[in-house]
Amino acid sequence: MTGAIALAAYEPDPHLFARQLRSLKDQTLGDFVCVISADGGAGRVRELVDDATAGDARFRVIGFDDRVGFYRNFERALAEVPGDAAWIALSDQDDVWHPNKLERLVPLLADHAIVSGQARVVEFPSGRVIEPTTHRRTADALGVTATNQFSGAMSVFRREVLDLALPFPAMPTRVEVHDHWLAVCAAALGPTLVVDDVLQDYVQHTGNVLGEVAEASGRIRPASAVRTLLAAGDRYAGSRSPAALARALYDLGYGWRAQMTRTLSTRVAPSPALSELQRVFGAGSATRHALRYLGDRRIHGASNAMMLTAGRLLHPALGHRLPPVP
Repeated sequence: MTGAIALAAYEPDPHLFARQLRSLKDQTLGDFVCVISADGGAGRVRELVDDATAGDARFRVIGFDDRVGFYRNFERALAEVPGDAAWIALSDQDDVWHPNKLERLVPLLADHAIVSGQARVVEFPSGRVIEPTTHRRTADALGVTATNQFSGAMSVFRREVLDLALPFPAMPTRVEVHDHWLAVCAAALGPTLVVDDVLQDYVQHTGNVLGEVAEASGRIRPASAVRTLLAAGDRYAGSRSPAALARALYDLGYGWRAQMTRTLSTRVAPSPALSELQRVFGAGSATRHALRYLGDRRIHGASNAMMLTAGRLLHPALGHRLPPVP
C-alpha cells in the first residue's frame, strides 16, 4: 500500500534534521511520499532536504510565510497528503527511526485504526539514554482521550482517520495537540494497538516543543504539580494570577478533552465508545465525574486524574469559552 509521512518543520537543527531525513529515506518499506510543511518559509528547509536526501523525489516541501505553530503546521502537512495514501505516519524533525519501523507497523493496520511502537528516549548531544522505552500501552477510546498513548512521531494510522480528523478542532489558547486528536479519532473508528518493539530514538534537547514526561508512579508530588501549573500559566495564559492559572488548568485538562468530544460527536455515527466519551466529558454532575476520574484505571496516573477533576469542576465557569466546532 502506498503511504505518506507528514513532517512539520520549523527552523530545524541541520544535523538532527539531516539525520532524521536519512532515517526516513532508508526505511525498508519505501512506498511512500514525505510531505514536509515548513512553518515560516520553505527556502532553508528545502535546501536541507535536498542535501540530506540527494534529491529523492519522495520528499516534497511545502512552505508558508506565516507561522502557525506545530499543531496547525501538522494540519497543513496532513491536508497535502495525496488522496491515494492508504496509511499515514507523522514525523518530528529531530528523531531517528529504525530502518524497519514502517515495515513492522504498517501491516498491523489491517486490523487496527492506529498502531504505535515504543521509542528509546535519548539526550542530545550527549547520546545518553534517558529511558530504554516509552512504556506506551494500548487503550480504548476513553483511555486514549484521558491519557494519550499515541505520540505522533511513533504512530501510523489508516486513511479514514485523517478523513475524520480534518479540519482540526480549536481551543482559546494553544493547548491543542495534533497526535492526541488523531488518536481519539482513530479510537472512535476501530481498535488501537501499541506494540513493545522499540522502533526509534525519541531525541530530547533544549529545542523540543513537547518533551517526554514519564510518571513512574501513581503518587502525586505536590511541588512538581505546583511547578507544572505555574509553567502552564506562564505559557498558555501569560500570567500566574489565580484566574490565569484556572484557565490554563481547564484548557489543558478537561476543556481540551471536552472540545475533542464535541467535535467528534458531529462527525461520527453514535456508538458505545462515543456515548461513553459524551458521558465522561460532557454535561452532568461535576462531582460524579470527579469521582469517576479518580477511580477509573483508564485515567492513567494520579496527577492526570486530579487535573481532570479540577478542570471538570471549573467547567460551569469556563466551558463557554470553547470555540464553535469546525
